[in-house]
Amino acid sequence: MARRDIEFGAEGVTLRGWFYTAEGASGTAPTVVMAHGFSAVKEMYLDRYAETFAAAGLNALVYDNRNFGASDGEPRQEIDPWAQVRDYRHAITYATTLPEVDAHRIGIFGSSYSGGHVLVVAALDRRVKAVVSQVPLVSGHDNFRALVRADFIDGFRAQFDADRLARFRGEKPAMVPVVDKDPLAPSALPTPDSYTWFTETHDQRAPSWRNEVTLRSVEMFTEYEPISYVPYISPTPLLMLPAQNDVLTPTGLAIGAYEKAREPKKLQLLPGGHFDAYVDGFDVSGPAARAWFVEHLAG
Repeated sequence: MARRDIEFGAEGVTLRGWFYTAEGASGTAPTVVMAHGFSAVKEMYLDRYAETFAAAGLNALVYDNRNFGASDGEPRQEIDPWAQVRDYRHAITYATTLPEVDAHRIGIFGSSYSGGHVLVVAALDRRVKAVVSQVPLVSGHDNFRALVRADFIDGFRAQFDADRLARFRGEKPAMVPVVDKDPLAPSALPTPDSYTWFTETHDQRAPSWRNEVTLRSVEMFTEYEPISYVPYISPTPLLMLPAQNDVLTPTGLAIGAYEKAREPKKLQLLPGGHFDAYVDGFDVSGPAARAWFVEHLAG
């Protein structure tokens, strides 16, 4: 498996990652561009997907989101969804400059938070010829209310407002853990499976992951509505891969967004919960995404 380190400019910020060369390719080949979800870094199983795509004759371009992992950007550990959407488009532009890449056969893959990003990018950027959205965040408003008890929401708003005033005064952004062992303690992703997956994956394969994000990242999460772009993805082929029992980005919200999409589209349920797609359920999620890209990019 041929993989090399890459870096490219994104409006003044250098993003870094890997480029996997399509196996068996003579000349240019289709290419899948991908980045990870909320706070995650590329070592958190994106290499598995890239290897699967490369083995099927697809190049894969994987990068860390700005402010995370190997990529530059300040403030560190801040997640601005719209900056990440723009970075997908910068990554596509970079990909088209590489000698191995067929610029007319670009696909995008996203999972969880970036599963929402690829819905937006596919609607906005016609260079994208196929999209796979896995366990996606589709509505910050609805997802926030699915994760946070109603009687806690005003407390979050008060924290957002206090942080905004502190930043106005020149203070550093407030920070919050991504996950906590206690699902009722303050954290960005307050589910037990989030704590287990992030901490175990950090220990096993992703030492650069840090268990903190800016509080402002959570506020921006609540403002982000990929679902509003879903009707505009067509005629780009869309594969959506929700998990059957997703309690982090709820299954019903993803299926509701899928219903707003126009043809061509396909829905395939993955086994288990949100994080099973990367590990125990990869033998379903990986081949499903690969088959979609092979059909619509390599056919």
